[in-house]
Amino acid sequence: MHLRTTVALEGAVELILEKAVKLGLARSKTDALRMGVFALNKEYHLVKDLELEMVGRKIEAQKAEMKRKGRRYLSEEEALGKYR
Repeated sequence: MHLRTTVALEGAVELILEKAVKLGLARSKTDALRMGVFALNKEYHLVKDLELEMVGRKIEAQKAEMKRKGRRYLSEEEALGKYR
């Protein structure tokens, strides 16, 4: 899942992002925004286990894709059949 958005920044936020890039803390304003999102999560524990959450989302996306295409998971026997 990808979220693409355009954000208009001005004032203090723009100044802070520019300073982060100028000081070499971030390669770009976009990277500085990403760093801010991770800092927000670290401070408020919005997503407890990032890896687990991402894996869960990936599995759900694959299930939806398989359902859309009319496919199903292979059983263990089907998956390993030619190797036995």
